[in-house]
Amino acid sequence: VQLQASGGGLVQAGDSLRLTCTSSGRTLRGYHMGWFRQTPGKEREFVASISRGGGGTNYGDSVKGRFTISRDDGKNTMYLQMNSLEPEDTAVYYCATKTILTGPYNFGGQGTQVTVSS
Repeated sequence: VQLQASGGGLVQAGDSLRLTCTSSGRTLRGYHMGWFRQTPGKEREFVASISRGGGGTNYGDSVKGRFTISRDDGKNTMYLQMNSLEPEDTAVYYCATKTILTGPYNFGGQGTQVTVSS
């Protein structure tokens, strides 16, 4: 699945951003999905996940209580609402899909840069 992440930008600490993940030409309805982030020299970090149908969500410890993942299958879109942003949230954010809940994620596109200044 080819994915497009967007919505990143340069913001100040405490601000909010909403990231969007869409797919051209293929429905996301049948996939479990997630957001990950990566900074240079570091491993990719899990941010949040949402199950097929949206009934279950999970968050990385560093974003719990600040970020909210959601999906709108009618719009073929997944979102990541990021509030109370911190400089430590600066990273390239990627969206991903998987077909089996316990299976590996597939990363099918470019990420979006989020930069949080202090």
